[in-house]
Amino acid sequence: MTRLRRIALSTLSGIGLPIVLLIAWAIVPLFTGNRFFPPLSKVLNAFVATWLNQSFLVDVVPSLTRLAIGIIVSIVLGIALGILIGSFRPLRSLLEPVLEFFRAIPPPVLIPVLLLLMGITDEMKIAVIVSGSVWPVLLNTIEGVRAVDPVMRETAQSYRIGRRDRLTRLVLPAAAPQIMTGIRQCLSVALILMVISEMAKTGSSSGLGYRISYFQTNYLIAEMWSGIVLLGLIGIALSLIFQVAERFILNWYHGLKEVERA
Repeated sequence: MTRLRRIALSTLSGIGLPIVLLIAWAIVPLFTGNRFFPPLSKVLNAFVATWLNQSFLVDVVPSLTRLAIGIIVSIVLGIALGILIGSFRPLRSLLEPVLEFFRAIPPPVLIPVLLLLMGITDEMKIAVIVSGSVWPVLLNTIEGVRAVDPVMRETAQSYRIGRRDRLTRLVLPAAAPQIMTGIRQCLSVALILMVISEMAKTGSSSGLGYRISYFQTNYLIAEMWSGIVLLGLIGIALSLIFQVAERFILNWYHGLKEVERA
């Protein structure tokens, strides 16, 4: 019974605030009369009319495709380079100033440059996503690899364990918690950059970001809010997918933490 009560309290605490916010959104606009903050019922009607039709294929699917490709490229590139840089101290010392320089550049300022170099293409929008979302994965991977216990490294070398086995059985498992932290940050950054890349007036004619910007420019307020709601739902879906993947990949790590707490 205690466990059931704990699960019930956890569920209520997780959905309680969203329910309160939705109720407030449904009630407050009725009294304020602000046309730029429409009631929830009007936004939901606009959501159904705007997105549950051909627009889903024209705007949502291409955006999600570019988002998925950008995330996958960022994860693969960040982990591969992070392992390489984190494993060799001279290389890490050499590249650290360069990495800090490029990390400090806000990805949105690269949009005009990428437009000139790549044109108005899906590849340009994916490049914008990767240019910002790769850094959390890369830097967390470097730190995770660098923090591997040196005693364990030396023990593996003394037993003449091959480089490939050391990578797959020692380095990656030890760095996995920090890598997953970087991937969590990567997801939110990628979603933001997906929208920004599509909001560039000269760089898009479709996509969620373009459509939301179009609604705002033409004072279609309820439709604009419906696009924001859709972005929030995509963010929730990404978070849920990540939690499932993290639980599967780091099952041993969470089990170890539970044993330590017990």
